[in-house]
Amino acid sequence: MDCPKCKSPLVNGLLSDMLLTKHCRECEGDWISRLNYQTWKSERVEHPPNPDVLTKNYHLPYTPSHLDAKTAPCPECSSVMARGKITLKEPFYLEHCLTCGGIWCDRGEWEVLEQLKLDTNIAQIFSGVWQAQVRASHANELERQAVIDKVGIEMAQRVFDLADILEKQPNGDFAAAYLMRRFKGEKS
Repeated sequence: MDCPKCKSPLVNGLLSDMLLTKHCRECEGDWISRLNYQTWKSERVEHPPNPDVLTKNYHLPYTPSHLDAKTAPCPECSSVMARGKITLKEPFYLEHCLTCGGIWCDRGEWEVLEQLKLDTNIAQIFSGVWQAQVRASHANELERQAVIDKVGIEMAQRVFDLADILEKQPNGDFAAAYLMRRFKGEKS
């Protein structure tokens, strides 16, 4: 079996806590077969998937492999692998074979997945629902930062606190509409 990225021979490897892989000595990527992943996962406590983990760890220091931009065939069955984006400041793509179920991690990607507690929910990363939630979470964080940039941290925190209070209030939408009318120059 050869590396899907640099075509070097894969050798037996080990990731994390006893996760058997096929490792590339050249580019340092790892192939995790579906069976090895399922066996490893069955012995772990599963972390509930949370798309906000990417936003909260957006600045996690990680430099993707120069081979990350390269789409690759599955080293096991030769099918083109699907790519799931991990949205950090330096985003990277995890590859997954939809035919045989294996996972390809470029150098360092598995360690990032462990830090983010996504290692026990790899399939989730490839779902459309997950990717949409990640995009929404990221957009929300960008919007929050824009508010901070425009009005300053102190005023922004007051706005965020008020928004939290209004969300919990049964008629909070009425109060928010009142505020919007005030800023549009309408009289109540």
